Amino acid sequence: MSSEFRSALRIGDQETSRFKFGVAHPNSYPMTATITRVAPYAADALDLPVQSVDAAVPYYLTNLGFRLVSRTDNPVRSAILERDGVRIGLVENGRDPAQEGCYFEVSDIEAAFREVKGKAPTDTDIKVQASKGGVQRVFFEIAPDGLCYMFGQPAADSANQAG
Repeated sequence: MSSEFRSALRIGDQETSRFKFGVAHPNSYPMTATITRVAPYAADALDLPVQSVDAAVPYYLTNLGFRLVSRTDNPVRSAILERDGVRIGLVENGRDPAQEGCYFEVSDIEAAFREVKGKAPTDTDIKVQASKGGVQRVFFEIAPDGLCYMFGQPAADSANQAG
């Protein structure tokens, strides 16, 4: 890992702390959606598999607005990231990232789409999905590390924002 990258990952470092709620996204969209809840596809949102923590973390800081909370190399290399009080953990645990990810419930699905995708959603970008938890408006993002994320907002909440 380069010395510049190691320096940028220090906890509380200005480089990592500038990616917080309300700051500009690299694509010029402010981070205005709030992640209200996280639900992992597998057992634990703090144990999401990646091939390389060092390679994965910058995407979460710059594109998803997370901040680095902690990082360790023992017993395995891992990092804990947080946004809006919600935490996820990236871990070099040998599992397949393509088989895991999380659902992020957000306060504003259109704002979340602009933040994550770097553009305004079209009529076909956000889908309606029904499940036992109710009707959601959703979109998906596959991170460069292979983890798949579903961003969703309950349809009733979304209708209240529009009205």
